Amino acid sequence: MYFGGDSISDRRHAMIKMAKILYPTDFSDLSMTALNYAKSFAQQFDAELHCIHVVDEAYQYWLLFGPDGATVAPNTQELFGLSQEQMNNFIKTNLSDVPKLKTKIITGKPFVEIIQYAREEQIDMIILATHGRSGLKHVLMGSVAERVVRKAPCPVLTIHSGEHEFVLP
Repeated sequence: MYFGGDSISDRRHAMIKMAKILYPTDFSDLSMTALNYAKSFAQQFDAELHCIHVVDEAYQYWLLFGPDGATVAPNTQELFGLSQEQMNNFIKTNLSDVPKLKTKIITGKPFVEIIQYAREEQIDMIILATHGRSGLKHVLMGSVAERVVRKAPCPVLTIHSGEHEFVLP
């Protein structure tokens, strides 16, 4: 972000400049709600929109094991290939109208990779969806959005599904 001027008074009245906005997605319906916000902010600020998907390296271990102890999930390389296919379709369907677009598929722990990407790319704002889990589900699964909010190097806008419908002016 850019804050013009040197005095505290100047900073209070400074304009916010966003050149790079990060939109992490898991391609779910929930993440589509955040996409509307990300595209709108990118358009409003004439910003570059970065769309990333993190292939969770631990995903295959979350699922049930089949006979003889073999996992029933595809391995990480297969998941990466499937994710690349999903990203290509996602771009065609949802992002073809975004003039300044960067996309990337990353393998790792989602919250770690999102934060690292934001640092490396000097992202000005992260916009992501939150499942809004609470109680035991939250304790067992954790929250990518919550961890990103706590550790991000920039402001984070979290979008909770169902709270408000986004309408373009």
